[in-house]
Amino acid sequence: MPLSTPVSVTAYTATSALGSGMMAHASAVKAHKSGLQNLMAHAMASSRPTIGVTEKLETWVGQVAGLDAALPGHWSHWDCRNNRLAWMGLQADGFAAAVRDAARRHGTHRVAVILGSSTASIGATEAAYRQLASEGVFPPQPNGSHHLHTLHSLAMFVQEALGLTGPCTTVSTACSSSAKTFASGARLLALDLADAVVVGGVDTLCGSVIFGFNALQLVSPEPCRPFDRQRRGINLGEAAGFALLERGRNGLRLLGTGESSDAYHLSAPQPSGHGALTALDQALRNAGVDAAQIDFLHAHGTATPKNDAIEAQVIARRFPARTRVSSTKGFTGHALGAAGALGAAFCLHALETGVMPGTVGTQSAETGIDLQLLLEPTEQAVRTAACHAFGFGGSNCVLVFGQAEGNP
Repeated sequence: MPLSTPVSVTAYTATSALGSGMMAHASAVKAHKSGLQNLMAHAMASSRPTIGVTEKLETWVGQVAGLDAALPGHWSHWDCRNNRLAWMGLQADGFAAAVRDAARRHGTHRVAVILGSSTASIGATEAAYRQLASEGVFPPQPNGSHHLHTLHSLAMFVQEALGLTGPCTTVSTACSSSAKTFASGARLLALDLADAVVVGGVDTLCGSVIFGFNALQLVSPEPCRPFDRQRRGINLGEAAGFALLERGRNGLRLLGTGESSDAYHLSAPQPSGHGALTALDQALRNAGVDAAQIDFLHAHGTATPKNDAIEAQVIARRFPARTRVSSTKGFTGHALGAAGALGAAFCLHALETGVMPGTVGTQSAETGIDLQLLLEPTEQAVRTAACHAFGFGGSNCVLVFGQAEGNP
């Protein structure tokens, strides 16, 4: 059955290597232009390693520009790269203003914050331990604040920055984190624990992320190629994505959500795709639509050999040839805990404009998905869109979005 409470998406935004705000993302999609950079070349051209990576590694990353300036003084106790990106993202597309308007209408205590992240402020913690190793002392306050060095740092900062006092929660389920915040937000609205919910996620590049994935032999030395037969692995990226959920049937809508857990392996997906199919089927059922009604699917599409092969099987088993499919990891890199929110933003933009991104970098598509996968940007009417987000540990989430009847 559909969501028990109708949910409207009254505002949304995204910031990534493509720029800040949806206009920057739309321009990159139209030009079919990637935001990825060679990590070593970029580090050599910079006066200092902005993401704290000094070791050499041949790969490409989706790095956000303009994060050198510290947060304003009254928020200095939250200052780190991840929260700087969150602050930048909140200013884009008038999102912070939309939240302030919701707070005026509902009360600050009735606006919740649920954000996803896989690393939060761990980059600041890495820097603190480097200082401890070199100087023998951990940074003093405020950058030594125990509030900063926690996974909940992002959500607490955003709540304070927006002046909200409602429920505040962090979701950390690897790469499905920010997608699952939409499901959690819808439940808060259904339970009448909030009248509006800020959902989404933020993740930034740091040594733990880049070299952790490299240790798993998942990092590509070249620009990634999602669903390509010659793909060699992922490129990591950073992003901030936010949406504002409120009760209603108007405008853009969250129609359904689906969640599952493979409980199969720490990093490898279940070979048959059972967990992903379970989440997908649940989302479609909750949205009250058939797979054949999905006009656009934003695939997880990480460009790793196993993940893409299994996801391609899932797509081929459920979606007809008419469903257009793309992965945007070749534009932005894999933004980990922010990937689901970023995918949701691309879906919402496709619903508003009819523009669906191509899968940049991909030349020869994986068998079974070659008829559906968009290699170039395409424009057509999009009434219903879905977003895949599959994380380590088999944490799966699928979102279904649509437009209210009568919307252009």
